[in-house]
Amino acid sequence: MTNPKSESGRANGAPPTIEFTDPEVNIDDFRYSDLPGLLALWLLAAIVFLQFFTRYVLNDSLAWTEEIARYVLIIVAYFGAISVTRRGTHIFLEFFYRYLPPKFGKFLAVAMEALSTGFYAYLSYLAVILALKTRTKMASIEIPKSLLYWGVAAALAAMAAFSLYWLIRKIKQTPEDLLREMAEHSVPANSD
Repeated sequence: MTNPKSESGRANGAPPTIEFTDPEVNIDDFRYSDLPGLLALWLLAAIVFLQFFTRYVLNDSLAWTEEIARYVLIIVAYFGAISVTRRGTHIFLEFFYRYLPPKFGKFLAVAMEALSTGFYAYLSYLAVILALKTRTKMASIEIPKSLLYWGVAAALAAMAAFSLYWLIRKIKQTPEDLLREMAEHSVPANSD
């Protein structure tokens, strides 16, 4: 059995040649509130590189790098969540919003944002309590563990503040505008 080919040498119905290009980097949406997460990410990269270099190149690893990398990874996650909350781009289940009447869709969106705001505020409160009660130091370095919890508390407080902003904004919007904006947030940036 033969494979019919077109004049270009590809099989009939084959997709055109794929071009691998990176999209333009757009930093217009970068704010000062995103800076701690970015700095924590670079700090994590430096610590992990140092850990790799000392373990596999020098064959004498530093004892503190693994524990500190673990704690900095926690900070990266929480500080990165600040950026996502600021933009209002946390993941959500958009299926229901597409098939609900606009007024009920707005009610659901406002209720979810109110729940998120309360959740972040409560977790921030709990992180403050945990930071105040923690008296131990890290195992490999003489740094108080409470610093980690204070960082998490600050990140959660910032997330609660940004979520409160989105809650107020959603309350003020008309149901149609709110659902249109949510639909725009749910479409991937490079969907062609």
